[in-house]
Amino acid sequence: MSDVILSLENAALSLRGNAGEVEILRGITLAVRRGETLGLVGPSGSGKSSLLMLLGGLERATGGQVQALDRDLTAMDEDALARFRRDHMGVVFQSFHLIPTMTALENVATPLELAGASDAFERAADELRAVGLGERLDHYPGQMSGGEQQRVALARAAAPRPDILLADEPTGNLDGANGAAIMDMLFGLRERHGTTLVLVTHAPELAARCDRVITLRDGQIDSAEKAAAE
Repeated sequence: MSDVILSLENAALSLRGNAGEVEILRGITLAVRRGETLGLVGPSGSGKSSLLMLLGGLERATGGQVQALDRDLTAMDEDALARFRRDHMGVVFQSFHLIPTMTALENVATPLELAGASDAFERAADELRAVGLGERLDHYPGQMSGGEQQRVALARAAAPRPDILLADEPTGNLDGANGAAIMDMLFGLRERHGTTLVLVTHAPELAARCDRVITLRDGQIDSAEKAAAE
């Protein structure tokens, strides 16, 4: 299998709105290697989150090709994409997207159950302990702080041991201390499981910890460079 785990070849994304067709991404060519941490930065509206959604098959490219683990995501239907994400990807959003009627343990166990894991709740409990929430297993999202909810979201994404973890502004809604803790946990995933991380961020300190930083501007790659902190 290739060392390249994610790739885009001349990928484009256009959306049709009231004012007509709008080009969101234009001719993106990018390769992400297995185990790499990649930061996506740039001004608001530059296409960072849209690029992340293409990489995860959550948006369908309107031009070019998107591949993950040597599979062509642009050729898959929605059911196949959902199965692929279930088996190979974790996604962390800025707004957590926890199920409010489920406890922390149930939220984390849900993707494991959907994947048919017989030990879903044991693995979920282990992952919650790994993010420092061993005493909060039976708490509901509404009983938790923003930092704790983001830890649950991270545990949920990490519990299936995904090959790829995509994170959209994972520290954006958090204060400095909680943001730093989430950063440590994200990069700890690579150390513990070899997970490939792709992160959208406005936080310079988070981007600086990545192996490589891609700057987007007006839907195109403006620059690609090694992060300052090696």
